[in-house]
Amino acid sequence: MDLELDIELNGSTYQVTSGNTIDDLIGALELREKNIAVAVNRQIIPRGRWGELQLKSKDKVDIVRAIGGG
Repeated sequence: MDLELDIELNGSTYQVTSGNTIDDLIGALELREKNIAVAVNRQIIPRGRWGELQLKSKDKVDIVRAIGGG
């Protein structure tokens, strides 16, 4: 039986399944092909670690779209 965990996603409560990684979350949100940055509990998480970092209850996740320009 999979447990549902509450996280905070961009300021709103969001449920994920226990054991889900950042990569799982990005896939569920259909953001894989986007230029985005992810922070968990105010720490930027490099894209290469998205598949290994499991989300925990009450984690604060911020996803922002990276915009280039000058």
